[in-house]
Amino acid sequence: MGNGGIVFRLLLRSSRRPPPLCFVASSFSTAKLSPLPLPTSLHPSSSLEPNPIFSFASSFTHRLLHGTASVHGKNGHQQEEEEDPDFYETAKDDGETSDGWEEEDDGVEPKLGDGGDGGGVVLQGVPWGESVLSIAYDVLKLFSDDFKLYAFKTSPRGYIYVRLDKLSHEYGCPSMEELQSYSREYTKRLDEAGERREIPDDLALEVSSPGAERILKVPDDLDRFKDMAMRVCYIEDAESNHTEKSGVFLLDSVEEEHCVWKLADVKENRDPNSKGRPLSRKQKDWRLKLPFDKHKTTMLHLEY
Repeated sequence: MGNGGIVFRLLLRSSRRPPPLCFVASSFSTAKLSPLPLPTSLHPSSSLEPNPIFSFASSFTHRLLHGTASVHGKNGHQQEEEEDPDFYETAKDDGETSDGWEEEDDGVEPKLGDGGDGGGVVLQGVPWGESVLSIAYDVLKLFSDDFKLYAFKTSPRGYIYVRLDKLSHEYGCPSMEELQSYSREYTKRLDEAGERREIPDDLALEVSSPGAERILKVPDDLDRFKDMAMRVCYIEDAESNHTEKSGVFLLDSVEEEHCVWKLADVKENRDPNSKGRPLSRKQKDWRLKLPFDKHKTTMLHLEY
């Protein structure tokens, strides 16, 4: 990676439900991190002074890939920190985590337009969905054109998931302050609509960045990330035998109905016996010409 570190997904939650704790997923460690205080200016009108807890929890790896998080609730009391290991238990049979939060399709492979890692809008038929989506777009108008709504999803249990895309950022990730600012204004608008009985008054809100390994649209998103390595899963036609393959490539060009890919100079593509030497001339000259409709999934590739 060009910036020499992991790009983190930022997450911020707000709710009238019991104040949540947020867990950061990692498949690399199970050690707890020290609590980090959240700025108390997040909700100046609230008596709650949030005190989030950060933790590594392997069961969340698919859900929050490489993310940092800050959390706050809207109840009038502060939730105590716990040191009991059982406090960090995350699984529940009812589909929610023990912190009171419903997880977005945990364990389900993301796909384009799913309202999560694949972007798009998914309202799941809730009667208040169009109203809260309209409010989300209204709040977005208060920000510069540098911000777009990458994904939006509601759930029948009263959860709203928003992912903001920052176009000028290398990976599209807004800062924590920018997520807080959006969340603060959106929460205010939801409160006002709830008081007018236009929407339920106990909705839970989560605002985050798309995540560095989000799914990209082909060909629409490719020019924006053309200088970055991408993992491409594709269908190869070989004598009517449709074989699914994947590789880590750089975009060489986009032509009328297809993309031309070349091998990215990443560890996965190098000879394991080469001791870190770059790609060979043959590998550098290799090209894959792939029609748009043969791309199954395309996402940014992070090398650790």
